[in-house]
Formats: sequence, C-alpha cells, structure tokens
Amino acid sequence: MKLKRAKAYKKLLHQYELNFGFREPYQVLIDSQILQDAYKFKIDLVARLEKVLGGKVKPMITTCDMRHLYAAKPKNETLILQAKEYERRRCNHQDLEEPLSTLECLSSVVDPKDSKTNKHRYVVASNEPSVRAHMRSIAGVPLIYITKSVVLMEPMANASEEQREREEKSKFKQGLKGQRNPGAGEKRKRNDEEEGQSIADGATGDARPSKQKRQKGPKGPNPLSVKKAKKETPAASPAKKAKSTIADEAQPSTTAATDTADAEASGPRKRKRKHKSKSDGANATGDDDGEVTAP
Repeated sequence: MKLKRAKAYKKLLHQYELNFGFREPYQVLIDSQILQDAYKFKIDLVARLEKVLGGKVKPMITTCDMRHLYAAKPKNETLILQAKEYERRRCNHQDLEEPLSTLECLSSVVDPKDSKTNKHRYVVASNEPSVRAHMRSIAGVPLIYITKSVVLMEPMANASEEQREREEKSKFKQGLKGQRNPGAGEKRKRNDEEEGQSIADGATGDARPSKQKRQKGPKGPNPLSVKKAKKETPAASPAKKAKSTIADEAQPSTTAATDTADAEASGPRKRKRKHKSKSDGANATGDDDGEVTAP
C-alpha cells in the first residue's frame, strides 16, 4: 500500500474514532462476494484488512452469507472452511427456508431499527455495489471493497459528514453557553453554599479560620536586592567631648607611671660584657709598650 493512501486511511479512521466511537479490534462484516473475489485474486483478506484499517480486526460473517457459500456453484470447500474460522454473526434468519439477500441481511444487522445509525460500529467489506450504495445512507459506516486485486476503503459518505458537522456545531454551542462541563455548575453552587455558611458562622461568633484573598496591587521591591541603609552615628554632646579629651590627656601619665613601676619591680640591671676583637687587642698592646708596630 502506498504511503499517501495509508496516511489518508489513517486520517479517515481517526475521524471515525472521534465522531462515531470506533476502536480496536474493528468488527468487519464480510459478505460472500468479497470472499470469492479475494480467493480469485489470491489475497489474504484478513491481513489486508488489518493493513488498511491500521489495527487488529475481528472478521465476522452472517448466517445468510454462509448459506450463500454453501449454495454457490461450483461449491468451494476451501472458501467454506476459511469462512468457518470467522466469527458467526447471528442475523436471526436461520429459520427461513431461503437465505435473505446480502443487502437485506446486512441492512438488518447494521441498522436493525432503521434509525440510519451504525449502533454497533461495524465496518462493512462488500463487493456488491447495491450493498455499498445502501450503507452510504447510514451514518458512520466505513466501506471496504476490492478492485483489480487492490483492497480500498471509500471516503466518508455524505450522511456521515453531515452528522459529524452537526455534532461539532452542537459541541461548539455548548462550549459557548458554558454547559460543556456538566459538573461545573454543581461545583460553583457548592462553593457559594460554603461561602454563605462561613459568613453565617462569623455572624454567630464561631471562630473558624477563613481564607483571606490577597489584594492585588503594585508589589514592592525585592528585599534581597535592596541595599541596606547605613546607620548614622548620633552627634556627641559638648560635655561628652570634654570628658573624652580629659581622658586622652590623662592616658600618657598613667602609661609613664606604669613604666616606672615595672622598672622598680625588675631591680638593678646587669651590664653585659663586651668581647674585644683582635684589632682592639693589638691597639691595646701598642698602647702598653708605647710603640706602634708596623704591619
């Protein structure tokens, strides 16, 4: 299957899922004619259906179509065995002497009450033009057929498009009226009742914590980004200044007194003996003899 066609089928199935509630595994009603054509073209019908629909499928066949396969001439036993593996969709026509036509049988299964809706979300795979033409009048019926050994899916029919547009418009109107969420009104009513109860409790004197709403307005600067204000030193009085100057003048006399006291306490100092150098000794000897020796 080509990539462009696969994308179109995926988009189409997504529309059916959103608007008509289709989901995997897809229930596919297969008629006897498409089974015979698939056998003639040597097509694995179930695998092709999964590829077209992009998911798992549940193939189904009605009792009338099984009777059509048994009555076919020449009778194909292989095709009958293959159809027996599919799920049997009971159409309540098994008691009739002759089976109904594929059109009548599938119409009664897809739309039993003639309400023009696909209540059970069937995908119809049929190669009979009359069946597909009737199914187009029922909203929400994907149609699959085989042509020239290629399995194709029809685009959305007009009836399905009209119903999809009606549902979208109704949803849009409900959204404008505020009725899209049915529980929203109940929540609003309950909140109003709680507020009324809190007001009544405040009037009776019950001390209950109530949430206060923050007033909106201009916000102040961030305290972490603001520089701290410098503290101003208070001006000293003249009396304090005079006291400080007297204290400063008295301080050196006290330090001198402490130095003298330390000296008296330590006692007499010992004189250190100086070592005489050689030059001093030579000078001393020359002085003793009264002569100076030449070097």
